[in-house]
Amino acid sequence: MKFNCVLQAWHDHQAELRGFLLGQVKEPAMADDLLQDVFFKAMREGRNFCELENPRAWLFRVARNALTDSHRLRKHWVPVPDHLRDERAAERAPVDELDACINATLPYLAESDRDILQACDLGPMSQEAYARAQGLSLPATKARIRRARERLREVLARRCNVVLDESGNVCCHGQSEGLRC
Repeated sequence: MKFNCVLQAWHDHQAELRGFLLGQVKEPAMADDLLQDVFFKAMREGRNFCELENPRAWLFRVARNALTDSHRLRKHWVPVPDHLRDERAAERAPVDELDACINATLPYLAESDRDILQACDLGPMSQEAYARAQGLSLPATKARIRRARERLREVLARRCNVVLDESGNVCCHGQSEGLRC
């Protein structure tokens, strides 16, 4: 072997190092893994290791550093009882929860408002395609959909207690007239 000095130091101090590591981690497999890491680091040092004045001190310093690193990286897992609710489940934003309320509110809109909203906002049709299908100009279609959205917003606010924040975004809503939104 190329670095006999590494092997000699290893044979001289390996049992003592393992005892030290076992005293710290209390798990033989973990102690052996750390011991192996120390040996690999000594082998990587190669010729520099052979020139050390006190290889035992170097091996113990590397072992302490390996312990510190393993403690730093170790994750402590606590089993979660099955009866607990999963709080990691992403809650939907208040605006995303309005879909049921929108569907329940659409029948309260005028037919023309309901038609354009279902086609362009809730359906796959573009405003350009809707304008062509209805024989309207694009500016007229944009104006109609804007007015339909405003009327839908008013009905939603009334029926579902929709509350907007200062930016005009939905921050919360509740139920009204027995309607669960």
